[in-house]
Amino acid sequence: MPITTCVFDAYGTLFDVNAAARRAAAEPGGERLAAVWPRLAEDWRRKQLEYSWLRAITGAHADFRQVTADGLDWAMEAAGLADPALRDRLMALYDRLDAYPEVPATLAALKAAGFATAILSNGSPAMLEAAVTSAGIGDRLDAVLSVEAAGVFKPSARVYDLVGARFGCQPAQVLFVS
Repeated sequence: MPITTCVFDAYGTLFDVNAAARRAAAEPGGERLAAVWPRLAEDWRRKQLEYSWLRAITGAHADFRQVTADGLDWAMEAAGLADPALRDRLMALYDRLDAYPEVPATLAALKAAGFATAILSNGSPAMLEAAVTSAGIGDRLDAVLSVEAAGVFKPSARVYDLVGARFGCQPAQVLFVS
């Protein structure tokens, strides 16, 4: 079966998960963060993933915004940053992550070649809508699928079944990029 559908993970694949910390570090007053932002961003993403895996395994699902906030709290504590205003700013910036520079053209080329394109993400629908809108790539996507429809995080098979249900295709017809 030929590939008909190209599905992308959002965070770390289409959207630069380091952008929020990098941006906040460059803002006025971000001097303390500037010294540690790469480590904070790395810890934040790692904990975000670990917390989503733990929730998937234990069946203790929560909205990805909560998982993201929990990961940020851990990373900020590890970096010695106890600043509620900075936490709020980082969470707000996470909704407006930069897309990697090649993303718009890549998605446009796939669409022009006749492929269906979509996001399949742990992100909540509101988080994904904000990121897609901010990045200006909505016109290059046929669907934005959130794990919220399955009630469990990846890597549960129920999440990947969302693609077949939406596009009426078999797994062999899907290229998943993560």
